[in-house]
Amino acid sequence: MTKTILIIEDDTEINNMLSLLLKHNGYQTVSAYSGTEGLLAHSSNIDLILLDLMLPGKSGDEIVAELKSKHNVPIIVTSAIHDVGKKVDLFSLGVDDYVTKPFDNDELLARIAARLRMNTDLVVSNIIKYRELVLNKNDFTATCNDMPLDLSKREFMLLELLAANPVRTCTKSLIYDTVWDYENSADDNTLNVHISKLRKKLKECSPGEDYIETVWGIGYRLKK
Repeated sequence: MTKTILIIEDDTEINNMLSLLLKHNGYQTVSAYSGTEGLLAHSSNIDLILLDLMLPGKSGDEIVAELKSKHNVPIIVTSAIHDVGKKVDLFSLGVDDYVTKPFDNDELLARIAARLRMNTDLVVSNIIKYRELVLNKNDFTATCNDMPLDLSKREFMLLELLAANPVRTCTKSLIYDTVWDYENSADDNTLNVHISKLRKKLKECSPGEDYIETVWGIGYRLKK
């Protein structure tokens, strides 16, 4: 099955060069030229992302978490930045690999192939676990204490976002962008209703536990 790679690069010549290189090597490509455009272009059809750091609007490192939360695929950063500390920071954010510009085309292709191979087993299992909570992204099912959770699409996506980021607070902005995909229908009241329904359903499965806590003025996170 042909793999699709999302190229997020604001330099038109580099973006076109990468697209041509990848197509000549059997890949399909989608091109974006800013961070916001990259987020909009990212979908379940994307298998890997090539991400430039120096982007207009939201920079590359600012959108890593949002890209991962929307659809978790390997991200390879391409940048002229050589600073080791910066690379370490990027890996802590969730970046899978880093290629310094100017890069060798054969090396880039080898890294892409390696990341796609490594991701194959992850896609097959695609299970998120947190305490007694288990989410299966393959069939969009969830259980708590081995009891099935009857979740709507938005509820599943919201719980998935929280469970995929158990050590961080998910801001309202991130939740709106990820779960509602930039739709104008998302607002505080809509989010509060979904959080309330999730809490009720989790409480029915696990009466003695609280899973979701509010970080006032910021957003929500899973309770440690």
